Amino acid sequence: MDIGVPIKDLGALDATQLRDAILSQDDSAWDEDEQRQVDYDVHRQTKSIVMLFASQTWPRVTVTREKGWDRIADVANPIMAEIIERFYPPGGTVIRAVAARLLAGASITPHIDSLPSFAYGHRIHIPITTNKLVRFMIDGRPYRFEIGHVYEINNLKTHSVANAGKEDRISFIFDYVPPDLAKAQNAEFVNG
Repeated sequence: MDIGVPIKDLGALDATQLRDAILSQDDSAWDEDEQRQVDYDVHRQTKSIVMLFASQTWPRVTVTREKGWDRIADVANPIMAEIIERFYPPGGTVIRAVAARLLAGASITPHIDSLPSFAYGHRIHIPITTNKLVRFMIDGRPYRFEIGHVYEINNLKTHSVANAGKEDRISFIFDYVPPDLAKAQNAEFVNG
């Protein structure tokens, strides 16, 4: 969504329980769903635990609970609800939720999120792990995400991530479509 600026630091957030739930996942959990890597070439060097996935159709979007739902929804849902309550109009729909892991030494090449749904959903990032050598670029400028904060990015600007560090970088990412934007688009969200 074009939020008028490249990034907003929404402030402090205690995501300790979410962090613990994600970091306690077996290595096999990161390999169980490779749809993001198949559908989006820029994510080839990532792994993910998908909780919610949205179809590529707009304005009728099917939102499905994926394998990660059973393992992290209990801790992720209250955190997403808190963020929505603090910063966004209530009554909308979370259409995507994923723990995304960028491997050490890997990158996500510059891109713009181009599906129509990306123009109407707030893209929220909660850093789970990071290191000094991770650079998140938006519109040609570097940004550093801090553990304990939550961010909204403008995913309609060119963005990329490089992890030159020796540790993987993990973020929990979700997309929230507010009710007014859904209504203006005649968007319909169907549970799949």
